[in-house]
Amino acid sequence: MKQPFRRIFLFLLFCVFISLLSCKNGGKKRNLIIFHAGSLSVPFKLLAEEYEKANPQVDIVLEASGSVASARKITDLNREADIMASADYRIINEMLIPQYASWNISFAANEMVLACRDNSPVSSMLTQDNWMNVLLQDETHYGRSNPDHDPCGYRTLVTLKLAEAYYQRPGLAERILQKDKRFIRPKETDLLALLESGTIETAFIYRSVAQQHGLNYLALPDSINLKQPKLADWYATASVSIAGKVPGERILLNGAPMVYGITMLDAAPNRQESLRFLAWFFHKEGGGKVLEQQGQPSLIPTASKTYINIPKTLQPYARP
Repeated sequence: MKQPFRRIFLFLLFCVFISLLSCKNGGKKRNLIIFHAGSLSVPFKLLAEEYEKANPQVDIVLEASGSVASARKITDLNREADIMASADYRIINEMLIPQYASWNISFAANEMVLACRDNSPVSSMLTQDNWMNVLLQDETHYGRSNPDHDPCGYRTLVTLKLAEAYYQRPGLAERILQKDKRFIRPKETDLLALLESGTIETAFIYRSVAQQHGLNYLALPDSINLKQPKLADWYATASVSIAGKVPGERILLNGAPMVYGITMLDAAPNRQESLRFLAWFFHKEGGGKVLEQQGQPSLIPTASKTYINIPKTLQPYARP
């Protein structure tokens, strides 16, 4: 090979090598770690698939658990994460702000229902007037999630306390809570296996979860289902005590409309990608569309007491 051609060949070979090396380094995927409530498992899986399709350099790592348990992974176990999405925005306020996060945006709503497996005889028996009587029958087994681990668990307690007042039946909540304690699980999505196996006939879960899994369900009256913001004062008449930040500590929570919250952790290892994901997540044609399709109506834009701390790129999705 003549010298000029040899030099050109070697230069081209070098360029190809650098290009391949650059592609290799640039193609390395960046992990985006998201801790989220169990009731967000289905929509967040869909969200991750859509986002990764448009952003192949990102690998979204999802980890579901009860919202309180998710917060404790950060506060007690020092687990690394970029984003946390809670089924109750107050968990972020109470357990993560200000030590682990600086802001919180409420993004979706939900409501409590009684879900049943399709072939359960209980499914055709339940009505808004008799569901509590059906639950109290010896032959009816129901499930609920742990109030110290999962917002659905303590919201179940609030629903039952409100039902006691709404139906004017003193002692109703305690009677139901003392029954079927062996069917308490860490988070509400853990109850699905009990329903599918026929171990229980019904369970207190979120409407979105029931819809996502094709379950029959009884819609409860607005006065007890925690759906209506206009009934916030009434919901607040019921309160529950749950485990706090440190062992032995208890937090008193009043009943409130179901509102989900999300934040980026101050120590997020992938801050820039977190901000890009959240901007897409909040957009009505991005994550908002997926959530709506999965039975969790968007609340964006919504008021935030932490508005001043919200990154500028995300402030359009909140209000002061």
